[in-house]
Amino acid sequence: MTAPAPRANPLLLGHEAAEAMLAEAMRSGRMHHAWLIAGPEGIGKATLAYRFARRLLAGGTPGNDLALPENHPTFRRVAAASHADLLTVEREWDEKRKRMRAGIVVETARRIPPFMQLTPAEGGWRVVVIDGAEQLNNSSANALLKILEEPPPRAVLLLVCSAVGAMLPTIRSRCRRLDLSPLAEETVATLMRRYAPELPEADAERIAMLADGSIGRALDLAGRGAIGYAGLVDEVLANVGALDVARAHAVADALGRDDDAFGIFMELLAAGIAAAVREAARGRADPDQARLIGDRPLSAWVDLWHALRRLQDETEGAYLDKRQAVVSGLRMLATGTAKDR
Repeated sequence: MTAPAPRANPLLLGHEAAEAMLAEAMRSGRMHHAWLIAGPEGIGKATLAYRFARRLLAGGTPGNDLALPENHPTFRRVAAASHADLLTVEREWDEKRKRMRAGIVVETARRIPPFMQLTPAEGGWRVVVIDGAEQLNNSSANALLKILEEPPPRAVLLLVCSAVGAMLPTIRSRCRRLDLSPLAEETVATLMRRYAPELPEADAERIAMLADGSIGRALDLAGRGAIGYAGLVDEVLANVGALDVARAHAVADALGRDDDAFGIFMELLAAGIAAAVREAARGRADPDQARLIGDRPLSAWVDLWHALRRLQDETEGAYLDKRQAVVSGLRMLATGTAKDR
């Protein structure tokens, strides 16, 4: 129940305007040397970056999209990470500590300038994709500044970023920014049917509702069995006024001590509150969301959302009692306060 890796994914839905903008930049002959492709996690940013990279490497003038057939030699070589004119930079495995590094280290970033300064091996472009550019630390980000200030010809840097605020302003200011929006619910559902055909139609649509416009999140939720807990979250949110101590303990008992169950329940609970607040702020809450919001100010719901996410993070980070954390979270929900009483 996974999508193809971005470098091998031929399918991109929901970002037609961004794709057309990149195609127009190619046609114009005035290609910017660095693009910052930004947006929430799991919406297709890296897929778009590799789609753009493939088209640059393949040459030719595109239409309004950047698609290449899967049997195209450039598509196959990019998918296999074997194209001489493409460099991918991302967090790497730390062999000494047997875990992923915390960020993109300076030694990795230093590969970029000499690569971009080389003459393209196939006479077209040199392309670098930095996947997870927010994970550049200060030293690794500073290693890019000279190449951004004095870019070589026929070289393009594509920075894929889920948290633009974490990047150095000196890097952001030297890139042309392309912001991608969360996917429409219908688009997520369509992709779910493509990537998880074994999932019942009703479950795929429900997961799409819970995914906040992210196909990556949708696939993660489906793979962790979230659909089995969505009904419990619905019941809790529909009966906030009846969340007494006994009911809170009953919900905690239903989740048991399973680590995944706790995380999924808390994520879906926070997501349900966020959706209700968002729609209420736009004046288009459905009846269930309106009943949940009630007379409480939206600011109180926002504080509660932050408190629930903090409770989850602290519980999982410090290995605290998950059952008690569920009870505490439901008490906060029932009382409308961001602190357990």
